[in-house]
Amino acid sequence: MPDLHWYPGHMTKAVRQMKEDIKLIDVVIELVDARIPISSRNPDIDSLAANKSRVIVLNKADMADDRATETWVKYFENQGLIAVKLNSKSGNGIKQVKEAIAKAAEAKMARDRARGILNRPVRAIVGGIPNVGKSTFINSFAGKAVTKTGNKPGVTKGKQWIRLNKQVELLDTPGILWPKFEDRRTAEHLAFIGSMRDEIIEKRELAIKFILELETLYEGNLAEYYGFEFYKKNEDEINFSMKILEMIAQRRALIKRGGEADTDKAASLILDDFKNGRLGKITLENVGV
Repeated sequence: MPDLHWYPGHMTKAVRQMKEDIKLIDVVIELVDARIPISSRNPDIDSLAANKSRVIVLNKADMADDRATETWVKYFENQGLIAVKLNSKSGNGIKQVKEAIAKAAEAKMARDRARGILNRPVRAIVGGIPNVGKSTFINSFAGKAVTKTGNKPGVTKGKQWIRLNKQVELLDTPGILWPKFEDRRTAEHLAFIGSMRDEIIEKRELAIKFILELETLYEGNLAEYYGFEFYKKNEDEINFSMKILEMIAQRRALIKRGGEADTDKAASLILDDFKNGRLGKITLENVGV
C-alpha cells in the first residue's frame, strides 16, 4: 500500500483553524460515521476540545446496523461523552441532538447564572473528518427559519453564527479534521466510506478487502443483494473475492469485449453501493473488536 500520510499541510492548517475556533466555543459537536465510529474519528479532537463539553453524533445511522449503533452510543457514554444517533439527510434524530447540546451546556449555563449572566446563547461548532456529513448536518440542524447573526466586532470577526433558537448559536463553518491512519484497516474503512482519495488504494484491491470483511460480518449479504447463488467464503480469500466480483459483473451485465467479466467496474459498483447505503444496514466496526 502507498504511503497513507497524505495532505500534511492541509491537516496542519485544519487543526490550527479548529484551535482558533474552539476558543469561542462552549460545546463541540463531533460527527462520526455510524458504520465506522472509531476509524471516522480524529484523535486530535480529544486534545483540541479539552475542557469543552462534548457531543458525539453517530451520523448516517440509517445506513448502520441498529443494534451496533446502540452499542456504540453506550460505549461513548461510558467514556463520559454525550452520544446520539442521527440521519442528517432526513433530519431523523435532530430533536435528540438539540437535547444533547442542551444537556452538554448545563454546566456552562449554571456558571453564567452564578455570575449574573443571563440569556447568553450557548455557542457550538461541528467538527469531523471529510465526508461524515458536516455541511448536511448544519443545514438540516439549522432549518429554514433561522438567520445568521452576522459578525460580532472584536469577538468573532469574520465568523458567521447561526442562531438556532434562543439558547444556541452554531458557528456556520464545519471544522475540518483530516483522518489519521493508525493502521491499514483504518485506512481501508475510510476509503470504503469515501473519506480518502480514490487513488490512495486501488479500487479492485479495496473491493477485495471490503468483500472479505462484509462476508465475515454479514455472510450472504452480497448474494442476496445482487441476486447470485450463495458462494461460501473459503481460505483462498483472493480467489473467493474475485469470484464474487465476477458474479456481480455477470449479474449487472458488466462485460468486456470478448465476454470477460469486468471486475474493475464491479469493484467500483460494490464500493459505491456500500457508500450510498444500498447494501442494507451495515456496521464494519464493533465495540471491543
